[in-house]
Amino acid sequence: MNPHHRTTRLFGSLLLTAAVGISCVGAAPARPAPGPPPPPTPLSQVIPAPASVDAGGSAYRINPGTTIRVDGGSRDVRRIGDYLADVLRPSTGYRLPVTAHGGGNTIRLKLTGKETGDAKGLGDEGYRLDSGSRGVTITARRPAGLFHGVQTLRQLLPAAVEKDTRQSGPWLIAGGTVEDSPRYAYRGAMLDVSRHFFTVDQVKRYIDQLSLYKVNKLHLHLSDDQGWRIAIDSWPRLATYGGSTQVGGGAGGYYTKDQYKEIVRYASSRYLEVVPEIDLPGHTNAALASYADLNCDGVAPPLYTGTAVGFSSLCVPKPLTYEFVDDVLRELAALTPGSTIHIGGDEAHSTSHADYVTFMNKVQPLVTKYGKSVMGWHQLTGATPVKGAIAQYWGYDATGAAERKQVVDAAKNGTKLVISPADRSYLDMKYTRDFPLGLSWAGLVEVQRSYDWDPGTYLAGAPADSILGVEAPLWTETLSTSANLEVMAFPKLPGIAELGWSPAATHDWDTYKVRLASQAPRWDALGIGYYRSPQVPWPTN
Repeated sequence: MNPHHRTTRLFGSLLLTAAVGISCVGAAPARPAPGPPPPPTPLSQVIPAPASVDAGGSAYRINPGTTIRVDGGSRDVRRIGDYLADVLRPSTGYRLPVTAHGGGNTIRLKLTGKETGDAKGLGDEGYRLDSGSRGVTITARRPAGLFHGVQTLRQLLPAAVEKDTRQSGPWLIAGGTVEDSPRYAYRGAMLDVSRHFFTVDQVKRYIDQLSLYKVNKLHLHLSDDQGWRIAIDSWPRLATYGGSTQVGGGAGGYYTKDQYKEIVRYASSRYLEVVPEIDLPGHTNAALASYADLNCDGVAPPLYTGTAVGFSSLCVPKPLTYEFVDDVLRELAALTPGSTIHIGGDEAHSTSHADYVTFMNKVQPLVTKYGKSVMGWHQLTGATPVKGAIAQYWGYDATGAAERKQVVDAAKNGTKLVISPADRSYLDMKYTRDFPLGLSWAGLVEVQRSYDWDPGTYLAGAPADSILGVEAPLWTETLSTSANLEVMAFPKLPGIAELGWSPAATHDWDTYKVRLASQAPRWDALGIGYYRSPQVPWPTN
């Protein structure tokens, strides 16, 4: 059993209990007579919506004799089998041995390594789930596909399967076949750990929540005006001094290299790639406060605990600036097995356009020198994006036509795009004007608005093959606890995940909101707090 898996569930349950203030008084009511078991969840009722569903045939019932069969001797498949057993054992009370042997009455995880037979057309992340009276088989070409198939299996079981104590069941999985693979290769979520610092365990908790909806990128915003959150040996005061505070003046914090590697390892175990961000040349007050020589005038500003943006900048003419950036990128690249490093580039209002172009054109080759692809906010397209660069578009309704055209022109010239409209996918935007958390500079973003758009057509004129996918950023100026993160991410996050995974033809608000409502008992079982939007027909019992 993964101890963190159990611990985070318990932590979430305690949060929820404390928030609601549950109390129990008086004698227990008489237990009603048991009725017939509820029907199994239809194969089509999961999030993200599967690409193809062929429902029919007998359901499979997990029972005391069920085994989890892992084929082929792969360590990856064995780890996924153990993960599934960790999910199922506490609530079912069954042994569920993970074994390389077995015939019927199994949940079988089958890795083919090639796109033939049952794995044809599934790619690196797709899966096929076959369910019938004798068992369930999840087939994939790569381990990531098996893991995503396990997430679908979880959602096909009753929500009580997520609980830490034995439940009554029954544990039925509807009969039929799901064939599923993602629309986009990049399905991300960004967590801002700079405005408020979040511990390794808090980040792991968020990773678990992301993985349930097949998110495959965790973009960590590691530096900003309010805090530097990653240890850099060649510039140690970045973390020890620059990371010593946060918005509102709290204690802040930073990740040691070992802690960062643990986040990367844990994310990898859930098939998420970490994309680290060092925001440059603006959003750099924490760095400028840590080292006076990084400032053009040689004077370090004080640490900053407010929420304004656009007032800080590295000194573009100084050679030391590029020695600094090179050192940071070299050490960060060595810690990061993923393919991409994000170099920010937004809201550099204190940097002239000419200096911004000079800076970005000098820094991008430093990223590629260490074997990583460049990613930046879409303002990067105002410089000269290097070959293979990715621009993250965060524009919204108020974004001007000239700025949009600049991004589209870059896409036509080969720059890839990740779409993150601030008034659609920014999870920290308030739901309603009086909501106590979040911001509203991009507008109020309720659940339907966050779901009801198409990443493939959002940026008019951008070639379809330039769109790598979507990302849901979560900025934390007003968020300081896991409970804060969850109530802003849920219920909007699953919708962004679906936009990245599911075929465009499946996108329909009226059917989606019903599937979304059915997730609520699962979030309750996992201890995830969420906003009960009036736009969603939540269960009443």
